[in-house]
Amino acid sequence: MRFSTFGTRFTRRSGILQLMDDLGRALSEGRPVNMLGGGNPAHIPAVEQVFADTLRQAADSGAALESLSNYSTPQGDARLIAALAAYFRSEYGWDIGGQNIALTNGSQNAFFYLFNLFGGRFDDGSDKSILLPLSPEYIGYADTHVDAPHFLSVPPRIEAAEYNGRSGFFKYRIDFAALESLPALHEGKIGAICCSRPTNPSGNVLTDGEMARLDALARTHGIPLIIDNAYGMPFPDIIHVPARLDWHGNIILCFSLSKTGLPGVRTGIVVAAPEVVAAIGSLNAVTNLAPTRFGAAVAAPLIESGTLQRLSAETIRPFYQKQADLAVSLLEKHFSDGLEGRLNIHRPEGAIFLWLWFPGLPVSAQTLYERLKARGTLVIPGEPFFIGFDTANYPHARECIRISIAQDGETLDKGIAAIAEEVRKAFAEAG
Repeated sequence: MRFSTFGTRFTRRSGILQLMDDLGRALSEGRPVNMLGGGNPAHIPAVEQVFADTLRQAADSGAALESLSNYSTPQGDARLIAALAAYFRSEYGWDIGGQNIALTNGSQNAFFYLFNLFGGRFDDGSDKSILLPLSPEYIGYADTHVDAPHFLSVPPRIEAAEYNGRSGFFKYRIDFAALESLPALHEGKIGAICCSRPTNPSGNVLTDGEMARLDALARTHGIPLIIDNAYGMPFPDIIHVPARLDWHGNIILCFSLSKTGLPGVRTGIVVAAPEVVAAIGSLNAVTNLAPTRFGAAVAAPLIESGTLQRLSAETIRPFYQKQADLAVSLLEKHFSDGLEGRLNIHRPEGAIFLWLWFPGLPVSAQTLYERLKARGTLVIPGEPFFIGFDTANYPHARECIRISIAQDGETLDKGIAAIAEEVRKAFAEAG
């Protein structure tokens, strides 16, 4: 059986397929696995209790059944859109209404739409790319274009950093000198700028100054700035450093219910200019008829009451801050015996991961991943996160892995111990 070019492209092995396949198999096979890969959020009892209570109320009131038995418009569930618009007006003072918000079947769905709206071949014959100002970036972006990847990025500046007064950490900074001098920007070959904040995989939070400079750069070149807020404010609000959330008509903000603890409802939120919202509605109609409404039935009352925002600030964010501190302490413990200087940790500033750099690692991160997988510990190798530039002469890309901090302490301890053992073995084999 032969597939089209489209079919061949989207059925090949990809980084996001590897990630989700490993996650699904580990959860379904039932064998012991130290699950430090994947992006599933933690099961936080206090948060899940609120969701369970809300689901019961929605079932008793008939709202849950109504959401399951009726389509929304292609733009999405009207109640959730209204609740979001009211909240953003009240909390941030934005000039925003329902015409500025569209829902999608998860944020991955939203980025498939957005990257193909602003990247690729245009009617005038031009070909435009999506500019990622800082790489590594989210692995799920890499294979979203329908014809071929249209991404361009520059390597980050890497600075030594401290965390809670301790050394052994680093932080990525945008190399604005390289970014702003890119020929593609000045030749009109960029269709949009996109960044995640906090950044998946590194947990880096671009500063307010960096965001303002990106905003100015986008407006100067007449292109939108897309901000992936899957881990950011106001929900799930997993940001541990000062940060401000801004929006205007040239910014496209993307949110998700997944990392609040609802990945299965596949609900993404896009805040943008009306023409972008209308385009997403059109794409929803063609690909999905309409976005799923079940997540909206849960989220709308929680946003209207302020419960989801409070849960994020008072429960979800502190939980992951404690998890980050625990994981850092376990890494320091397991890498203290003969591995001094072999590990640098990106300073934990947000999200649900730690990004580990092993300078001079004698094997590739992909090889390390395979060795760990064989012994029941899943991580994500770093190479696929470096999207949009040639890493052949950039060894840093092959020296990094991402680990999830969403698991319990025992799983973190066993998984990190296995990572240390395999890194020690790799250096020992290399002499």
